[in-house]
Amino acid sequence: MPLSLTGVTTMFEGSFQLNSISGSKSQALNTIFASTLSCLYLAIQVLPQYSTASTLPLSELKEPQHDISSPNLNAAFAELKVILGASNISTVQAELDHRSNSSWSSHQEKLHEKPHMIVFPSSTKDVAAIMQICHRRRIPVTAYSGGTSVEGQYTPTRGGICIDFARMDKIVTLHEKDLDVVVQPAVGWEFLNEELAKSNLFFPPDPGPGAQIGGMVGTGCSGTNAYRYGTMREWVLSLTIVLADGTVIKTRQRPRKSSAGYDLTKLFIGSEGTLGLVTEAVLKVIPLPQTTSVAVASFPSIRDAADCVSEIVGKGVPVAAIEILDDVQMHCINKSGMTDRMWPEAPTLFFKFAGTSIQVLEQIDIVKKSASNARNKSFEFAKSQQEQDDLWSARKAALWSVMALRKDESDHVWTGDVAVPISRLPDIMEETKQDLSKSGLLATIVGHVGDGNFHAVILYNDGQRELANGIVHRMVKRAIEMEGTVTGEHGVGLVKRDYLPYELGEATVDAMRQLKHALDPLCLLNCDKVVRMSNPKAGEVKAW
Repeated sequence: MPLSLTGVTTMFEGSFQLNSISGSKSQALNTIFASTLSCLYLAIQVLPQYSTASTLPLSELKEPQHDISSPNLNAAFAELKVILGASNISTVQAELDHRSNSSWSSHQEKLHEKPHMIVFPSSTKDVAAIMQICHRRRIPVTAYSGGTSVEGQYTPTRGGICIDFARMDKIVTLHEKDLDVVVQPAVGWEFLNEELAKSNLFFPPDPGPGAQIGGMVGTGCSGTNAYRYGTMREWVLSLTIVLADGTVIKTRQRPRKSSAGYDLTKLFIGSEGTLGLVTEAVLKVIPLPQTTSVAVASFPSIRDAADCVSEIVGKGVPVAAIEILDDVQMHCINKSGMTDRMWPEAPTLFFKFAGTSIQVLEQIDIVKKSASNARNKSFEFAKSQQEQDDLWSARKAALWSVMALRKDESDHVWTGDVAVPISRLPDIMEETKQDLSKSGLLATIVGHVGDGNFHAVILYNDGQRELANGIVHRMVKRAIEMEGTVTGEHGVGLVKRDYLPYELGEATVDAMRQLKHALDPLCLLNCDKVVRMSNPKAGEVKAW
């Protein structure tokens, strides 16, 4: 609390006695003393009152103050044109719309949630200059790379400027002997692996098609290979980051291990562009496996399939991936015609194997026995690369096959993910499957079940939005009650933001908010994502 004038006077009691001096000198000193106290009191009032708390509750945070007035944006446009050139700035409406949301995002953007302009930097220096202008002018910023996120991560809730990294798409340096590669944020993981394969190398994380390194770092993504190789967090050695005021930092050098200071690399992975902007990443790579194969097994029920997964994980079989598609998902794949074959419309597990030829054969044998123990209906494994591609194609077509069945363009798809301890996977999948069936919506289950992570893919129209929301809400609630997480790989964005306190506790979320405020006190970077920076409006937060 601000110090009162009485409190200031009290500080001087006992150190200066006004009554010890009499006459005109006493009166003069009284006047001087009173003036000094008044000045000190006024100074204390205007000094910032810094909190000494370790966390930052939302109730103690002031509303972010941005300036997106036309004069300020026009002035910023003029400054940015000098730095980037007019051809690297866009205000075309179609492009602004494209960088506001996507047809596969579970967030429905509001009319005002669009950027005022898009800028296309080509270097870390460009990004730093952009942020210096935005910081000085208090203009909010959102980052955009592949645009494949599904939880509203790049929707510009405060307008402002979108930084599109499309022109920062270079593989900077490959260190073959050190098994690492330096890349810019708009490098796609598929393109990266095509280039690495020329050197017999491999980058394991494999999220959805079209994903790029910047967004993959931002969401801490994983993909089908996570069971064997882990998530994005395990494959990033170092990051070059531009902070909110334009400061450039590098979180690490290139060694595989370091105990030097705080692990800022991990801090920025999963931060969804709220703490800083990734302009370069040093990634670990590994040699390509000598042999790979794929197997597919169908089961009578989703619990049977989940039980098979539990047995394989319990035996420690080092398969590269274990994926599940339920019966409805297999129906969607058949009906959409996105693969070259027809599939049994039953809960199906897809296995990927990697290693030496002997290791792969051993893994297939163990998995086949585990599938038999779980009453599998069919089992086949690939005998050639073409068969591998054919078998795995169904897994990669999952989301797009559901979207292909939209009745019209106004239909939406909601893809929500959770993860639980592997022992609870059969329970949550069976309960969620029942909930989906009761809803009457076209809804499927797809998952990276080897590490307890699965997705519900729900097709709905505008009138069914609340119905879909309820399904996801109950799925998330189940996951938390089973000591799981609200998101295994999609990230928090806007949609999962208000579930974090239930998973982590209010104090933990308040600590995250303090970190955000420390690195971005003006709340310029992707404001409103991951943690709230403004109090919710009535009805915004769904009752638990």
